[in-house]
Amino acid sequence: MAKVKTRYVCQQCGSTQLKWSGRCPDCGEWNTLVETVVAEERGPARPLAAPETVPQPLPAISADGFERIPVAIGELSRVLGGGIVPGSGVLIGGDPGIGKSTLLLQLASLLARQGHTVLYASGEESPQQIKLRAERLGIKDDTLYVLGETRLESIAAHIEHMQPRLAIVDSIQSITTDALSSSAGSISQVRDCASYLLRLAKAHSIPIFIVGHVTKEGAIAGPKVLEHIVDTVLYLEGERFHAYRLLRAAKNRFGSTDEVGIFEMGEEGLVEVSNPSEAFLSERLPNAAGSAIAVTMEGTRPLLVEIQALASTSAFHIPRRTANGVDFNRLLLLAAVLSRRVGMRLSDQDIFVNVVGGLRVSEPAADLAIAVAIGSSFRNRPVAADLAIVGEVGLSGELRSVSHLPQRLNEAARLGFTRCLTPRWPQRGKKSAPQGIEIIGVRTVHEALEAALVG
Repeated sequence: MAKVKTRYVCQQCGSTQLKWSGRCPDCGEWNTLVETVVAEERGPARPLAAPETVPQPLPAISADGFERIPVAIGELSRVLGGGIVPGSGVLIGGDPGIGKSTLLLQLASLLARQGHTVLYASGEESPQQIKLRAERLGIKDDTLYVLGETRLESIAAHIEHMQPRLAIVDSIQSITTDALSSSAGSISQVRDCASYLLRLAKAHSIPIFIVGHVTKEGAIAGPKVLEHIVDTVLYLEGERFHAYRLLRAAKNRFGSTDEVGIFEMGEEGLVEVSNPSEAFLSERLPNAAGSAIAVTMEGTRPLLVEIQALASTSAFHIPRRTANGVDFNRLLLLAAVLSRRVGMRLSDQDIFVNVVGGLRVSEPAADLAIAVAIGSSFRNRPVAADLAIVGEVGLSGELRSVSHLPQRLNEAARLGFTRCLTPRWPQRGKKSAPQGIEIIGVRTVHEALEAALVG
């Protein structure tokens, strides 16, 4: 009989170590040593057993019973690709306290109200604590079962016995398996527990949602140790001091990763934001210097967001650049373009840029709105209140085209904007503009500032 021992194998170079350390002594990579059970002694070679499964022709494979499970939360359904796929493993991560458990408890309640059996297994909270949260959210469903357990084998036994429509494990860092002696939350425990749960989901066609905390480096449950195991990876983002939460898909085998769901945290949990553009602009102060409206795309949905900028004379030798909600390197690029191509003296100015509402804008189509907001603050001239802005800025100060312009214009017109500042293109004439909005085409950032600023 083989003698079982534990070794630590580097996932980067494959070297084996007797003890764990933060850095592999062979390849020098950090956090790559994973606890692995190995057999020191091998018995006599056994003949290969007959395979348990056989290949099937693709047309002969039946997909009956694998229709997506409808989700009454429209924003979540959008991100998942239209519903929950049976037998899928979904990992949802986010900072502590961002609302992961609240969202999944609301999802469990909606399925339970439809008569389905749902199992919520929590290793971090007791059933009594979950009961208190459920009462606050108004959840009282008889087919929603709560299990306080940290042993993987016990959770798996309950899932196999109950055969629920949906199983939720909160969180993977608190679950341990008897096959490993390492502590809960270690890379080996997290990896092996998640792999076992995914095999269980595939075998019984039960979708399993797994909660994973985000480390300070921004990875879920460690350095990307789970993302290649599960089918879908969702991130719940947002500032803790803001009410809005954004749900993004970093990986989705059954849908697009471009969609985003927007929620608002309230007393009754996470509430869908049906009109996010209007919500982000609800507290806007018109005719304020340093404020511009950008038309950005989140997946297939156009969003209008307010970008604020403040340029102030610096009291230090090296001026500061602060970006909240936009890429810091993009802010440096736009400041350089304004200094070099437009002639603004920003070398002695502290520049602060903020996206209102806690939203993060990463697409280049928001470049022009950021540049106009900075120019508006520097010159102390407001941007026209009825003007929306979209365009990418090049290093020569030229404006480049953006995608999905008709959808952006329709959203701006729907919210009452009568003009939109866009890059000028010969093939894009006034025919593409919806009724009630005028396109102002410009070629450079200098022309854009002259057209956008009033006073």
